[in-house]
Amino acid sequence: MGFAVAHGDGVRQLGMRERSGGKVMARHRPWMATDDWGLGKRGLPPGTMGWPFFGETTEFLKQGPEFMKNQRARYGNVFKTHILGSPTIISMDPELNRYVLLNEAKGLIPGYPQSMLDILGKCNIAAVYGSAHKHIRSNMLSLVGTPLIKDRFLPRIDRYVRLHLSNWDGSTVDIQEKTMNMTFLIAFKLIAEVESSSICDAFKFEFDKLLLGSLSLPIKIPGTKYYHGLEGRKNVMKFLKELVERRRESLVAYDDKLDILLRGADSAYILNDEEIYDQIITILYSGYETVSTTSMMALKYLHDRPEALQQLRDEHFSIRKRKTADESIDWDDYKCMTFTRAVIFETLRLATVVNGVLRKTTRTIELNGFVIPKGWRIYVYTREINYDPFLYPEPYKFNPWRWLDNKSLEGHKYFLIFGGGGRICPGKELGIVTISTFLHYFVTTYRWEEIEGQKIVQFPRVEAPKGLHIRVNKF
Repeated sequence: MGFAVAHGDGVRQLGMRERSGGKVMARHRPWMATDDWGLGKRGLPPGTMGWPFFGETTEFLKQGPEFMKNQRARYGNVFKTHILGSPTIISMDPELNRYVLLNEAKGLIPGYPQSMLDILGKCNIAAVYGSAHKHIRSNMLSLVGTPLIKDRFLPRIDRYVRLHLSNWDGSTVDIQEKTMNMTFLIAFKLIAEVESSSICDAFKFEFDKLLLGSLSLPIKIPGTKYYHGLEGRKNVMKFLKELVERRRESLVAYDDKLDILLRGADSAYILNDEEIYDQIITILYSGYETVSTTSMMALKYLHDRPEALQQLRDEHFSIRKRKTADESIDWDDYKCMTFTRAVIFETLRLATVVNGVLRKTTRTIELNGFVIPKGWRIYVYTREINYDPFLYPEPYKFNPWRWLDNKSLEGHKYFLIFGGGGRICPGKELGIVTISTFLHYFVTTYRWEEIEGQKIVQFPRVEAPKGLHIRVNKF
């Protein structure tokens, strides 16, 4: 997905002289967020707004990173535009981005596009702020925290992954389709294990419509992505309401996320029904695309870098040597997967599965000397940070070892892959566990080769438009 991010702490100025047109910005207070603009007021940042209502959305969605680079070359690291139905400030300045992400209380609340709010629901964790966000985040952590992953979810993920990979030998598969199906099935089974088998395919069909409509212009005309997304949400909600009603009428005790949500036993804040539905949609949405795409791209990069694949295999075969053929991996095994974690971080960085995050101003504020009107969105565009040579030498090279050689990389203050400030993705560890388990069984069971001539696009989503097909054989 194009919008969502992360946070860390560490590195210093990041080559700010090059980033600010030769001018080094004051370190003690590079910008303010205040209504008292004073003599520093310069009005809006430079830029173009495009057509009425449509703005520059078409160019943004079609050209993606090239649109950003072209506008940056003309106007600098901070510029204005109009995308996805809203006037927007694009920030490609690392320090400004960090400030925006860490200062929600200073008038910089979540600002996702109207299409996302309508389709994911106004109670989803990415949309709420203040005390509502605190309560829902606390509830979310009760669903995806380390104790639950360690004791209850990892054994199930292990079982689901092995079942999913069991019959690939000697076949040509579309790894994009396979990882998407696997990721969705795992996420859905962790939510509603008993009912998932009977409704999963129909539910996924509607959920895929919801997914595609979430990043679109909010034009409710039959045939548009937004229209199909709303239809998908309506049908998904129907499934969820029926599921919740059956659960409440049942006398059986269940052991899954839905049971935790309905009982509210592991959280100080009990959600109402609307919040429950939106959190289920959010859990599926946030993990589905990110985990499946990272799994696919990890295999792509490993295929193209044999020495990395060999070191990954060595790590996982050493784990398998300690176990019987059918024995599951456990939490201690997972904690030993240091190179695997490095592969996942490097894949997320290089593929840039997440491009940035959106905020919205609740009042007119000044940032970096520019005046940003109330109600405007700020797109914290983090993509270019992933390719900054000051942080990542040879940034376009797949090099997992950089995360082992420089342990502070995961903690540096511009590491924004999983979220910022108090909005670090609560499902971060669950996602890494799922990808690690998939890689464990895939690389210890199969060798593979790609079918040549396949294309991968990286915006607005990282995907292979016609699939990524590989030939798979057992060792």
